[in-house]
Amino acid sequence: MFLKVVYKKIKATGELRATYRLGENYRFGDTIRCQTIVHMGALEELPGVEQKKALCRRIESLVKESRTGIRDLFVYQDEQVEALAQKYFAVIVAKDRLDIVTGKDYHRIDTGSVENKNIREAGAEWLCMQAIRQLNIPDFLVQQEWPQESIQLALTHIISRAVYPASELRTSQWIKQNSSVCEITGYPEEKITKDKLYGISHRLYKVKDELEKHLSKRTNELFDLDDKIIIYDLTNTYFEGRMQGSAIAAFGRSKEKRSDAKIVVLAVVVNTEGFLKYSQIFEGNIADCKTLEKIIDELSRRTSLTGRKPVVVLDAGIATEDNLQLLQKNNFDYICVSRARLKKYSVVAGSNPVEVVDNKKQPITLQKVKIDESSNNYLLVHSHAKEKKEVSMNKGFAGRFEQGLKQIKESLDKKSGVKKQAKVWERIGRLKAKYPSIHRHYDLQVVTDKNGICTSMAWEQRPAEKKEGKYLLRTNLNEQDEHTQWTIYNTVREIEATFRVLKTDLDLRPIYHKTDDAAMAHLHLGLLAYWIVNTIRYQLKQKGTNNEWRDLVRIMNTQKIVTTTMTDEYGQQITIRQCSEPTQEVNAIYNALCFKPKPFSRKKSVDPPNELKKAETHAHPHLSSA
Repeated sequence: MFLKVVYKKIKATGELRATYRLGENYRFGDTIRCQTIVHMGALEELPGVEQKKALCRRIESLVKESRTGIRDLFVYQDEQVEALAQKYFAVIVAKDRLDIVTGKDYHRIDTGSVENKNIREAGAEWLCMQAIRQLNIPDFLVQQEWPQESIQLALTHIISRAVYPASELRTSQWIKQNSSVCEITGYPEEKITKDKLYGISHRLYKVKDELEKHLSKRTNELFDLDDKIIIYDLTNTYFEGRMQGSAIAAFGRSKEKRSDAKIVVLAVVVNTEGFLKYSQIFEGNIADCKTLEKIIDELSRRTSLTGRKPVVVLDAGIATEDNLQLLQKNNFDYICVSRARLKKYSVVAGSNPVEVVDNKKQPITLQKVKIDESSNNYLLVHSHAKEKKEVSMNKGFAGRFEQGLKQIKESLDKKSGVKKQAKVWERIGRLKAKYPSIHRHYDLQVVTDKNGICTSMAWEQRPAEKKEGKYLLRTNLNEQDEHTQWTIYNTVREIEATFRVLKTDLDLRPIYHKTDDAAMAHLHLGLLAYWIVNTIRYQLKQKGTNNEWRDLVRIMNTQKIVTTTMTDEYGQQITIRQCSEPTQEVNAIYNALCFKPKPFSRKKSVDPPNELKKAETHAHPHLSSA
């Protein structure tokens, strides 16, 4: 509380006379206002300034005593001050304004006036914000000399990509209508536009390499990781649009079977915990085996100071002889699926089959083998589940191939059927191209007369070596234990999970942008969102929670931020902005991560009724009449 001086003009004499009011500040929204508790007049009884201050302190101590029952031991020794303090305290009590002064949260509320407004999703956004702070991304951007508002906008966009992956236009609508992300990051919601989101994506892409190194180092420190094994693989995503004049968009082998659309290739290196170590964007028509050289050069620079370089796990499409020699030249150990044909191996003398199980508890048989012209170690893997699947697939292919042959044969006996030798072999060639893995097991005989007309056709399926469910693992490691070799290679499943999160949960496909810069900024933003997602999921996995990211977002979205307004018996408008209590599932996630359950404590503001507000002039309503 404080004494406020208000000067009034006496009409008779024209002089200004000081009058005093006991006031108290209160918060209304983002502004601080003053309300008058009691009018005190000119206080002619107390000519001294110290006496007036003592009166204010004494009234405050009486209010405290009425609330807690604790008396103030240090009382200003002045009878006039004490008499006036008792007088005005009695006025406060008589006018039922004691609750206003003491700040108690007890109010008599008109229940019909209670309204809930501005309800926003908060749980997933708050989860991501705390993960961002774990990764020290704000500190990194400060070191890059970014202004505070740009940092807040960047965090807003990264969180939005993780929680609600959509176009910049739809993201801006979601931020303004559904989410509390701006309230959490501190960026002014009214400034959000799609163009600003576009701009901050491009700005983040400019610090891609530095930010990637920071995050790689930070996650290793945060979770005590040593990156003994890293996995390298490629994926691609397609463009919705022609992308004319693009340097990176090209027609290639689309993993989504979109042969009609141009694609771009994304190469990533991850560790066994799923954290990104390095990423690179390549042209859509580049061969998988041609991408490794640039990646190895960068990995060599980043691991030049480490005592031991990590083991690189590769897929068969990348594991060419040239690439394996490149890895060995740069002192990297590797393990990969061999490109050698199965018939070229022989079992190592004295080795016995070892049986393990995969993550679905299905049996897999491992056995050491050797290939004469290679000094590497090889491991024959026989997956019984894979065998059943491939046998079923081959049986279906064989059935459809034979059905196609029957249709060609039946055409020879029809009056208007295709009978000319060239046309018949053309049809057979198209059928072989459709089933490349099956036709090599068939012997075909076509009988042609002297006029070049096919008269009959026959075929026979040759017995083939049983290779279903078998493949070779190749490594230059000296590790002799079959189970250890299999465990190292089996980490390749982690990069498959990474691509699944990127493409499905974070909606990295397709790309709708029309320029190369926008497309690369879009992909980089998705990778930044993946850092946040994997930081959260990795910690949850350590506590036994293996939910997919979309499922976690659904659970966390049950927590909202809501504004509640109501009117009390004095006509005061009470506004409370607070976060809802987390459900049992949400609370379990917060506890597992050791995160705070709410982004802020309750915010309360009280707008006093008209008689307690400042007097306003008619000409200038925003100015005090004093």
